[in-house]
Amino acid sequence: MLALIAGRGMLPVLLDAALRAGGRAHRVFRMADTAVEPPLADAPELRLERLGGFLDSAARQGITEVCMAGGIARPSLDRARLDGATGPLLGEIERALGLGDGGALAVVVSLFERRGLRVVGAQEICPGLLPGPGVASAARPGATDRENARRGVRLLMRLGPADLGQACVVARGQVQAVEAAPGTDFMLASLARGGRDTDAAAGGAAGVAADVAAGGVLVKMPKPDQDRRVDLPTIGPATVSGAHAAGLAGIVIESGGVLVLEREEVVARCNDAGMFLWVRERD
Repeated sequence: MLALIAGRGMLPVLLDAALRAGGRAHRVFRMADTAVEPPLADAPELRLERLGGFLDSAARQGITEVCMAGGIARPSLDRARLDGATGPLLGEIERALGLGDGGALAVVVSLFERRGLRVVGAQEICPGLLPGPGVASAARPGATDRENARRGVRLLMRLGPADLGQACVVARGQVQAVEAAPGTDFMLASLARGGRDTDAAAGGAAGVAADVAAGGVLVKMPKPDQDRRVDLPTIGPATVSGAHAAGLAGIVIESGGVLVLEREEVVARCNDAGMFLWVRERD
């Protein structure tokens, strides 16, 4: 049996539906203090303070595999809520909470694997979430877009070893934003808000566009040494809407390295906005 540990967003919902359709035995657990989408919101809760208890009970429940899917805010640790089985793991858990996302997930994966649990990536359950290389949209990237994409890829390759973000925005050859802990949607929304200058104090016309990212590209890819079973970068329809609001010309993702949720809707929104979606092979 597979344990699907669900965070926020549509990815866990899509995986649950695929597992059901394929008749694969599984049980869903929702991460505590995480807004999990219906119908998974009624699943039993998994708390960090009771991780040891979950690991101890996995064999009794027939659980042999684990898939972690969806966004999870870095939890706080309430020592008063620790169960007896989690106490011996406290040092490792506290070390994980002090690391970047990649480092923290590596510790969690190690805890699972030491109990004989196989960690499964979302793409193993739904291979169709990883599109093949090529331009999926009607619009196509031009020479400037391709150069912006190359600059973005080079930046993310340098940031990866430091366990930093998986996305950035490049416009006119300059990096305009780099993804941080709040995620890609927050980064794009910040660009959309920051790119407008009302100039009211100077008596100018309201709504004058600064458009710092206009015509730029969103580049999204996994870190160079990332464990692709966990925390693969993801885009969906909201990503397209956010990129369009920020004035971007298109989205560039790494082939085989970025999950695309609701792909038909993603492509449709790109086409409606006149944006391109380029699934780019890594150099």
